[in-house]
Amino acid sequence: MSALAVEVLERARLLVLPALVEVTDRLSPELALPARYHFGWVEADGTPSLSSGGGKSVRAALALLSAEAAGAHASVGLPGALGVELVHNFSLIHDDIIDNDSLRRHRPALWNAFSLGEGVIVGDALHNLAFQQLLDDPTPARVAAAADLASATAGMIAGQSQDMRFDKQTSASVEECLQMLSRKTAALISHASAVGAILAEAPAPLVSALRRFGLEIGKGFQIMDDLLGIWGDPSVTGKPAGNDLRERKKSFPVAAALGSGGRAGAELAELLARDRLGSDEVAHAAGLVEEAGGRKAAEDTARQALEDARAVLLSADAASDARAELLALAEFIVDREH
Repeated sequence: MSALAVEVLERARLLVLPALVEVTDRLSPELALPARYHFGWVEADGTPSLSSGGGKSVRAALALLSAEAAGAHASVGLPGALGVELVHNFSLIHDDIIDNDSLRRHRPALWNAFSLGEGVIVGDALHNLAFQQLLDDPTPARVAAAADLASATAGMIAGQSQDMRFDKQTSASVEECLQMLSRKTAALISHASAVGAILAEAPAPLVSALRRFGLEIGKGFQIMDDLLGIWGDPSVTGKPAGNDLRERKKSFPVAAALGSGGRAGAELAELLARDRLGSDEVAHAAGLVEEAGGRKAAEDTARQALEDARAVLLSADAASDARAELLALAEFIVDREH
């Protein structure tokens, strides 16, 4: 990660974290405890956590930078940053339940540490809280930001539904995967990249450019996440190696491999048709994905998305310092080690 990206994320953390703690504490006590556990602030019994806490909050950083890109102070984008963080974490909690992932950030996922029912209801509470805090002061800009978040969330949910449908199919095309991830992941990152500018009441062309920038880096982010789902280091990802293959997910590299038309792709299809895969079969499937060209196709597509995002941002009428920081953050998001 570049020094500039580190600086951007740390600056965002210092602004967003206290506000996120404050707004989470508005939940009822029985909801606040598991929510605080999910964020990594406490253990399941409520004692302070010794873990490193939650994720890097790149979506919140994008929201703050988009306000600065419009010439406003980062704090103008704070309600948008909180909204996107709360919705993102609602989706993580529910995704862990849907995917039967027992770990999140190197420790038991919320549903595993508490219960499945509590996982569902806490996710719902964070979703609701995102809109509550945006509309506490219903100015026209905040109402517009809330409407944009609602649209992005609807896209994310539709993408998740499409992803779940893929699990019942024998294959999914690269085009279908791109459509799905443009909704499931990129829609919320696209919103994050524009919401600060919306709150700053920026001109429509700048909001549109920031939205397109976010859509491209969101595509790249999800494709790289798909690569991590197969070849990621468990000490970094916090999940078992090859977990996406074990769950037989039709991720982008898998779709590219299945559509390759070669022997490796055909063998991979036969392997993924089985009810369950052992560790040796998961490793063999990963090798087949790479042999069929799925890994390279994913890497190439992710890097093209980054180039497209860069081109959009360089042509936008954005503040130069914020533009440089957005580009540094985009490179970190898409060019993660895997």
